[in-house]
Amino acid sequence: MLKEKRQQTILDLIRARNMETQDELTESLSKKGFSATQSSVSRDLDELGIIKINGHYSLPQTQTKQDFGLFNLEAAGENLIVASCGSGLASAVCVRLDGAKINEIIGTVAGDDTIFIAVKDRKSQKAAMKKIWEMFEK
Repeated sequence: MLKEKRQQTILDLIRARNMETQDELTESLSKKGFSATQSSVSRDLDELGIIKINGHYSLPQTQTKQDFGLFNLEAAGENLIVASCGSGLASAVCVRLDGAKINEIIGTVAGDDTIFIAVKDRKSQKAAMKKIWEMFEK
């Protein structure tokens, strides 16, 4: 819960003004009552998909899951996730998944409206499903 609040505060700070360094973010978080190290801020930025543009942090431009038509994720055994999406959109969804470099995902295979997502084990499967939904809910 504290991590979620800290990450939401990071998003609010970046929206409010140009932040140029992780130290600047860490100091601003401290002023807001959060005890955070540079390394935790670095991990937060990575998890939130924050990028640096023209010398300051910027929120990524995201598309909704409806834009990509991601309808469903379902566990299939312990090492597979089956994703359903709009007709003709599976390849586009796979490109986005592969680009996200989710550690738990070993590989993806796209059909027309179905994607097979291979993962290492049951724990990785649950984590990957959570991360995928988070990607497409923004």
